[in-house]
Amino acid sequence: MADPRAFISFDYDNNSGEKLYFAGQAKNSRTPFNIADWSSKTHLPQKEWEELIKAKINKCNLLIVLVGKKTSTATGVIKEIEFAKSQDVPVFGVYVGGADTNTSLPTGLQRNRTIEWNWEKIANAIDQVMKEGKNK
Repeated sequence: MADPRAFISFDYDNNSGEKLYFAGQAKNSRTPFNIADWSSKTHLPQKEWEELIKAKINKCNLLIVLVGKKTSTATGVIKEIEFAKSQDVPVFGVYVGGADTNTSLPTGLQRNRTIEWNWEKIANAIDQVMKEGKNK
C-alpha cells in the first residue's frame, strides 16, 4: 500500500505556525505518511464548509489532531474529529505549542491516543491506526 494520507486538524487561530512546522518536518522525516493539506483556504458558509471538509476527510486514511493549549474549544477541530469518526477514519492527537497531558482535549479525542511530538512515536501511532477503521 502507498503511504497513508493524513488529514491534519488544528486550531487555525492558535496553532497555524505549528501546523506549518509539522507539515514541513513530516516531509523530511522517515514517517510513512502523506499530509493532505485540504484545510479550507477561504471562509465558507457553515453547511458548505462541513460538506467540503467531510468529503476531504473521507478521502484520507487517518486524521491527526494537533493539540495546542486552546484546541479543546476549537469548534472546527471538534467537527473534524466527529466527521472522521462517523466515516471510520481513525484519529490520534499530537501535542504542540506547549500543550501536554494536562491540556484539555477536544471532544472525541482520547487521552490515550494523544502523544508528544516525536516522529518515532508518530510513526508507531500511524502503524497502529492503519490497522483500524476503514483501513482494515
